[in-house]
Amino acid sequence: MDDLISEERLDAPGAFEKADDDVIQSFQLDVSSLRGRAVRLGAVLNDILEPHDYPNPVAHLVAETVTVTLLLSSMLKFDGIFTLQIRGDGPVSLLVADMTSEGEIRGCAHFDPERLEQARAQLLALKAEETSRNHLAQYLGKGYIAFTVDQGAAAERYQGVVELRGASLVDCVQHYFNQSEQISSGIKMAVGQRGGVWRAGGVMLQKMPDGDGYSEIKGNMDEDDWRRAMILLESCTEDEFLDPNLHSNALLTRLFHEEDVRVFQPVNVFKGCRCSEAKVYAMLTMMPAEDLDYMAEDGQISMRCEFCSQEYSYAREKFPAGEDKKH
Repeated sequence: MDDLISEERLDAPGAFEKADDDVIQSFQLDVSSLRGRAVRLGAVLNDILEPHDYPNPVAHLVAETVTVTLLLSSMLKFDGIFTLQIRGDGPVSLLVADMTSEGEIRGCAHFDPERLEQARAQLLALKAEETSRNHLAQYLGKGYIAFTVDQGAAAERYQGVVELRGASLVDCVQHYFNQSEQISSGIKMAVGQRGGVWRAGGVMLQKMPDGDGYSEIKGNMDEDDWRRAMILLESCTEDEFLDPNLHSNALLTRLFHEEDVRVFQPVNVFKGCRCSEAKVYAMLTMMPAEDLDYMAEDGQISMRCEFCSQEYSYAREKFPAGEDKKH
């Protein structure tokens, strides 16, 4: 993605004006040649979560999933859809978010309300505050994360799967890159509400492998650069990530002002969904009659998109062909 857009130094005039909410800001630390992404989400994240009216821990997990999806997908060059899916045996059984190569993002969750309340009661009994550091164990349980890149017929479908390990979603993703992809990765992010509006922010750094190899001295220098960058990244606070008045470039300047930061043109992201009346109708025409009859209530078949909560309703009589499609 970076080779298609212009680059500039953070001391360039107007550098802080080009990055705003709902963007992915790519950057490079010239001192160490580390590459990274900064994500800032405001209205788009709130628009994704608001129609669902999720309980707070579920909304928090969906917000984290959306943020991680943006960070990971922006590291890849693809023309299609990147999907992040998390399945667990806990009260929250599914988290999923996907992003198109055009910047369209969406996300949703499946959960058991009764089990969720039991898990929250257990946290309350332990006098433990709900944070990203305990959501994984308490609400997702054991399971896996799957990363999928689907470019249609243009390229082979790619999928990576990793076990849910660690105390947080970030821990799991870092484990995947460090072990499966053998790419040192550092991620820090925060999600939460400010003024009743959901916001999120995150930064991901990666140390890409060198094809020509390093000398021992150069390798030691690289490790020093990496440790220094990780220390600087860890210094970022939740308030900085979620501050609606702090632009991405200003945040990068605070974190890496001595690392010679070079930024690229930010990529705008927006909420979108690929559901449509035509797609739902076409799906229903392919269903057998007994399934259509089961779904119908008072002569109407109603369906609701899991991602955007859009409701679709059709008269059962519109699908007479379905009567011939019995298993």
